[in-house]
Amino acid sequence: MGHIFDVKVAKLYEAWQKSPEGLLFDRLSSELIVRLMRPKKGERVLDIGCGAGNHLLLFYRLGLDVTGLDASPYMVDIAKSRLGSKASFKIGSAEDLPFEDNEFDIATLILTLEFLDDPLAALSEAGRVAKNKVFIGVLNGLSLGCVCKKMYSLFSQSIFRKTHLYTLWGLKGQVKKVYGNVPMEWGSIQIMPFFLKKYNKQIEMTSLLQSYPFGTFLGLLSQMTYTLKTENLKVTEKLKKRAESLISSSPF
Repeated sequence: MGHIFDVKVAKLYEAWQKSPEGLLFDRLSSELIVRLMRPKKGERVLDIGCGAGNHLLLFYRLGLDVTGLDASPYMVDIAKSRLGSKASFKIGSAEDLPFEDNEFDIATLILTLEFLDDPLAALSEAGRVAKNKVFIGVLNGLSLGCVCKKMYSLFSQSIFRKTHLYTLWGLKGQVKKVYGNVPMEWGSIQIMPFFLKKYNKQIEMTSLLQSYPFGTFLGLLSQMTYTLKTENLKVTEKLKKRAESLISSSPF
């Protein structure tokens, strides 16, 4: 199941989200998520590891039918207090989702894989319940900022202490291992140094930076494809043999 946010860790996460860096991260990552997902009004989306409901609010405002799942009852309570009846909620494990096959149009794992013991099982479950798309958002192991935060967490209380950082190639490899050669799109965001704050907007929107594999946050969209293998000849032979058996055993 991985690391479940308790009250102490949840407050650390909430404090980071409210910081200038956290607010900038939320804005940029939300723009990337929407750009890659291209959601349509009315689609059903499951946010796996929904936390305090930030992305549920984003999806609800886009006109989606939203459901959130998290292993932490504390985080689910926070999300419920923010969204009320605007969303459905479940407490459960990302590796064993309590939903039917193809129940949702889209499944998302945003800042979730980093905290799981079995990410491949979580990816498999997301693909099972999503009939169209799976969106994955992770912290980048090749980002200097993320690496520094990971190292800093060794000496202080930080949400980064429990995270496993991903690279674009590592993430693609895991997706391919679970889903096969499905179509994939990706992008990234980069939190710029404070001295470039004045030029942030112009820099952030450049296509070069959005396809920069060393950005702070990586977003990857997988388009679900399904194949059906049939063995028509064998089935025909079985039916033929059964018919012959019935004829031979008939008393007439």
